[in-house]
Amino acid sequence: MGNVDRYLSDTKSALQQRVTAKLLSAVLLSGLLYGACANADHLGAQEQAQLRNQAKRIHDRLAGVPPDAATLDAMVSDLHDGNPQAAAMTAMDNPNFYNVTLKNWATPWTNRDQTVFAPLNDYSATVIGMVRDDKAFNTLLSTNVVYHANSARNEAGQTAPDYSRNNNNHYEWLEDNGIDLSSELIEGSQTTLLGIPDKATAGVMTTRAAAAAFFVAGTNRAMFRFTLLNHMCNDLEQVKDNTRSPDRVRQDVSRSPGGDSRIYLNNCVGCHAGMDPMAQAFAYYEFNEQSGAMEYTDNAVQAKYFNNAETFSPGFITPDDSWDNYWREGQNSLLGWDTSRSASGRGAKTMGQELANSDAFASCQVKKAFKAVCLRDPIDGADRNEIKRITAAFQSGGYQMKPVFAEAALYCKGN
Repeated sequence: MGNVDRYLSDTKSALQQRVTAKLLSAVLLSGLLYGACANADHLGAQEQAQLRNQAKRIHDRLAGVPPDAATLDAMVSDLHDGNPQAAAMTAMDNPNFYNVTLKNWATPWTNRDQTVFAPLNDYSATVIGMVRDDKAFNTLLSTNVVYHANSARNEAGQTAPDYSRNNNNHYEWLEDNGIDLSSELIEGSQTTLLGIPDKATAGVMTTRAAAAAFFVAGTNRAMFRFTLLNHMCNDLEQVKDNTRSPDRVRQDVSRSPGGDSRIYLNNCVGCHAGMDPMAQAFAYYEFNEQSGAMEYTDNAVQAKYFNNAETFSPGFITPDDSWDNYWREGQNSLLGWDTSRSASGRGAKTMGQELANSDAFASCQVKKAFKAVCLRDPIDGADRNEIKRITAAFQSGGYQMKPVFAEAALYCKGN
């Protein structure tokens, strides 16, 4: 019986050990499963918070204001579903994208001080309208269009004053009364509103605001210089090329400033040799300060082009509005001119097409949009590569600006 008792005792002990081991395993497995589930919940909460932060940043950068709850939820859903462009486009549905972000983006281009605090005008409104309507932005310097909102009413039921070629009252009223530019702007023609023929229209360069800033007084070189600066991101000093022929430099440029011809040869001619043949496209334009309107004298060169003719009488005498791009060759060929186009033409419209179909124009718009939404200039190789990528998509995608703003906002949305 002793052997039987010992056998039964050993068997009972083994069974107890196996039961205990199984219980321990179950407890451990339960703990692991609970930990895994808790961790999954934690990761899900983290991802949700991250997406909400990204959506809020995208909206803040594009519209300048926080999104409401419904908009934020929609944007988070788009980000989660792998459709970030839709999230950015939702942010751009906010009227503040047009009334604030785009207005501030375009306003410095409309004045010589390059201040953002200038009032809304037909130049900035036309930029806003073209972006809203997905117009090909490479027509910005050549199209026969001007945006206005004559039917707009304020909360008191008052109607906006009509567009006028003599003043900016229409646009200042729109801004002062907080009119929603995303819905109220309508497309008009410069031919109708400004009273100039189609061949004389050159996009924003021939709006009243541009004329008041850059055709006033002077010799119209200001229009070329500020267009180059605002829309190709290059000032004259950066494109100066002393190797170009000086045969189109006008009479008003001294060949020996201060009695020293070296100043002209080393500094002046490098800008004028390329600029004067291009600025000749503006030979028929003037801004009349008395009437407050732009004037276009078809086939008649404005008298200002002959100012100070005695400074260097053998210099070039402007006969018409024909232009030539001497920068197609030399160092400024790097601006990426469209060589399928002619390097010469007549009038501001065709010259605007020459500028706006260059790689420099496309890259410039992307850089400015990047700065507007990322709140900084490109600073490193990653930023510059992104600029190149967005620029290529901008050119191949029909020159639409909203996708450019969307891509820039997504790049700067944070992790």
